[in-house]
Amino acid sequence: MTYNYCTLFDSNYLTRGLAMYESLKEQSNEFHIYIFAFDDKSYKLLNKLDLEFATIVPLESFEDKELLKVKNHRTSAEYCWTCTPSIIKYSIEAYNLESCTYLDADLYFFSNPAVLIEEMGKKSVLITEHRYTPKYDQSATSGIYCVQFMTFKNDENGIKALNWWRNSCIQWCYARFEDGKFGDQKYLDDWTRRFDGVHVLQNLGGGVAPWNVQQYDLDSKEFSLIFYHFHNYKILEGDQVELGDYKLSVNNINMLYKPYTQHLERLTQDLIKFDNVNDYNGIVKHRLFHWKNILRKLKRKINGTYNVLNKQRFLGN
Repeated sequence: MTYNYCTLFDSNYLTRGLAMYESLKEQSNEFHIYIFAFDDKSYKLLNKLDLEFATIVPLESFEDKELLKVKNHRTSAEYCWTCTPSIIKYSIEAYNLESCTYLDADLYFFSNPAVLIEEMGKKSVLITEHRYTPKYDQSATSGIYCVQFMTFKNDENGIKALNWWRNSCIQWCYARFEDGKFGDQKYLDDWTRRFDGVHVLQNLGGGVAPWNVQQYDLDSKEFSLIFYHFHNYKILEGDQVELGDYKLSVNNINMLYKPYTQHLERLTQDLIKFDNVNDYNGIVKHRLFHWKNILRKLKRKINGTYNVLNKQRFLGN
């Protein structure tokens, strides 16, 4: 059985998107992924790479009049969120798929995610909870569920939920909490009541992220990590990396972030052979000595969440 996935990213996220693809390829050869390239640079380079299990879809192929009507009124991130249900719908309809699973580009697989999809059985939609560690609980503003790994079957219940979500995101999808909405995500809060056939993922190995990793012992033989969500991971100028604003143990940094950073570096060096001009990591410039950044750094150090590290720490140099 072939499991069908879709994702979206632009050139600033290309190394992360490729790392996700390669980790999926490492864990499963029974898959195909539809990658929606959100700028020309990523589209051209992805085609040069000739990925074995991927179809590269350019913006002009799937953008319709409804999406184009709102595009200029949203930031790049907001427009990506707006398009999430649309790329799932396009993949199912254009390629006549029985089902399609959306993947965030900053996921990374440590074992085969097929077990997560199989868990939904005869249900039509699969959603995953944030499972926040209590001190980081943002359910009220960011949503109970995370748009990171979602499956929709090509059946009545699946398409009904998908169409409702798409229409809702076109109508309103912004990076702010307003009237019970936030981006594309808060819309999912009532799906177990609003729609038939919705399954909430039970496997704790799917959906591990910096906001909940504190709850798990990744070394335990009883815990099987399926994927980790590298939310808010940034590559900074000055050969530094930012791991986000959550408290991370040294063990989790070494088990998760070290191999991830090494993989991104290998991809960066490989891509230089194709293009030695453009940045495919979305390197962030930061004003280290700006007073706001100094205060933020002090606050995070006090809270144990200052996760800006020298990249060479991970590369063994």
